[in-house]
Amino acid sequence: MPEGPEIRKAADQVEKALKGREVLDLHFAFPHLEEYESILKGQEVIHVDTKGKAMLIRFSNDYTIYSHNQLYGKWYVRNAYNYPKTNRQLRLAIHIEKKSALLYSASNIEVLRNYEVEAHPFIAKAGPDILSEHVTAHDLLLRFTSDRFRRRRWTALLLDQGFIAGIGNYLRSEILFAAGIHPGHRPMDCTSSQLEKAARASIDLMWRSYQHKGITNDLSLAERLKAQGAKRYQYRHWVFNREGQACRICGTEVVKIIAASRRCYYCPYCQRKEE
Repeated sequence: MPEGPEIRKAADQVEKALKGREVLDLHFAFPHLEEYESILKGQEVIHVDTKGKAMLIRFSNDYTIYSHNQLYGKWYVRNAYNYPKTNRQLRLAIHIEKKSALLYSASNIEVLRNYEVEAHPFIAKAGPDILSEHVTAHDLLLRFTSDRFRRRRWTALLLDQGFIAGIGNYLRSEILFAAGIHPGHRPMDCTSSQLEKAARASIDLMWRSYQHKGITNDLSLAERLKAQGAKRYQYRHWVFNREGQACRICGTEVVKIIAASRRCYYCPYCQRKEE
């Protein structure tokens, strides 16, 4: 599933193609949305933003298209009416004079009036979006130590979109590693130093992934490994998807566990479980 950085990057591409331009044609694959085609044709796209893994395309007549890629959704921005060769099903097509923004495979698409967006069930429950809102480490520390979240295991908490919007499976493992937190711990089990590191890592790694094509590893180390001929999957992360390989810090073998029904990776030494 694409995580916050990938959706934010897709939103940037869609906005670059469509913003300030008249929609000449628009098509929804779902019959219950067809009535909105005539409402949105002829309008301008004024902004494209995100809330975690959801994208919001804002139109000049105060309507918004809400979409969530879920597991398989994928956006393409191409020259007008130049459809990609793919087995995916086209769900939404927005055409302007020179470009088309095409959403494939996603089933969660809605059209809302602007005033309805904040009350949408996903938007209303979502936590802060680090890439689309001003979120500080102090803001996150307050969430970590709140009665609502402090007693929950990090492995479940970091996947909860009501905690921090946009964090998914690879960011979960990487944030916990950067903070030196064992995946079995809860915020209340952590030292103040670990909580501060987790707050900074949540912000820093989200932005690093967004700005550097999914890389969460130290950027200088990633560049060295790349120069040595390593493939992207080999230099991209600190621990995620590196089961059995040496920790980049201490050399201990990285371990994979299943937590909250998803794979999670950690270093048993750097993330020791101290009782």
